[in-house]
Amino acid sequence: MGINYYNDRVCLNVLGGSLENARDIYEAAEHHVEVGVLTADYPDVPSAVEDMKKYMDVLEGNLSVGLGGGNPNQWRAVAEVAKEVKANHFNQAFCAVSATRANVGNDECHINAMVGPSGIPGMVKVSTGPLSKDAKAPALVPADTLIMIVKEMGGNSLKFFPMGGLKVKDELQAVAEACARQDFILEPTGGIDLENFKEIMGIILGAGVQKVIPHVYSSIIDKATGQTRIEDVKTLLAMVKELV
Repeated sequence: MGINYYNDRVCLNVLGGSLENARDIYEAAEHHVEVGVLTADYPDVPSAVEDMKKYMDVLEGNLSVGLGGGNPNQWRAVAEVAKEVKANHFNQAFCAVSATRANVGNDECHINAMVGPSGIPGMVKVSTGPLSKDAKAPALVPADTLIMIVKEMGGNSLKFFPMGGLKVKDELQAVAEACARQDFILEPTGGIDLENFKEIMGIILGAGVQKVIPHVYSSIIDKATGQTRIEDVKTLLAMVKELV
């Protein structure tokens, strides 16, 4: 079973605070969601694999294997999990997309490539790995060329992170236009909340991007429980239905 896009265009990505929370999210989103579980939350790969297999059952495969706050130091953990857990969705640093595709052993599982804003519309930062993220001279690549490289690496989408909500509107517009030209999936991530969700999605869909996986994380998590608020998931789905 592949990613279940609403109206073949939008699939939500939110974090599951527990197995029960994940199950509730899945139902509230009417299955149009990939529920994130972070490798950073586990002491080692075997414990992550054991727990994630439980999520796979509850979510019918609609698990999003995450890094953890976009931490590229988790790239190896995600790639190792891919050997055992054939989740629908994997989050990965740009540098490790090919390793993850090789480890997952199929062409069906979705793997994104985490790339970042550069400060220059049309150019995207690809130096998002454990070492390169701190490079004095970041590696910037034209968005269209970047998408071709990610395709060659076996990736399915650009995870554009961190956006800071609407702080990089011009860059988001340029990346979205490139994804539309290249028929590529875009995953906007970072600072998205119930207030700016529609505007961000409007920019992307308006640019002609055919498939979008918006990540809405901390803004809809109950700070006291660590669980994603189910009512907020329902609100997001309602907005998606209005948009597409």
